[in-house]
Amino acid sequence: MSKTSQPKRKTERSLKHNHGACIETALSRAEQRCAEEGERFTGLRRQVLELVWAEHKPAKAYDLLKKLSDIRSGVAPTTVYRTLDFLQERGLVHKIESLNAYVGCSQPNAEHSGHFLICEACSEIKEIENSKISAWLESAAQDEEFKIKTETVELSGLCIRCQPS
Repeated sequence: MSKTSQPKRKTERSLKHNHGACIETALSRAEQRCAEEGERFTGLRRQVLELVWAEHKPAKAYDLLKKLSDIRSGVAPTTVYRTLDFLQERGLVHKIESLNAYVGCSQPNAEHSGHFLICEACSEIKEIENSKISAWLESAAQDEEFKIKTETVELSGLCIRCQPS
């Protein structure tokens, strides 16, 4: 496969992505998840999740606060953080530790670890799942007699669109 064919295929794939449907799917999954757990998927929780999913880029809590303040009055920073904690505890968002920001989870109904590709140029984040990575990390931790509590792997670099030709 030539280098010139890769960006074209990527562009074609990107053109097929219906972001509106992507957001609706995330909201529907969140509503279902909350119902299954006997929790309310409140208007605020819906709005925060929708703002996190607005782009496939990391969303910082204070940016979310600013956007929410344009939509509703009286939203405090602690409210946004509590809402993000709620969504994270239910596997609906992931925190990108290196950026202190949040992204929507593409697999909220599956138990998995967070593995992320982060483009340093355009800030796009892709969640990937690779059980081999998790197994290797678990094995390495066991060799050190260490028990992993949470697993997040963040790889920074350049996506196909931002790589020099």
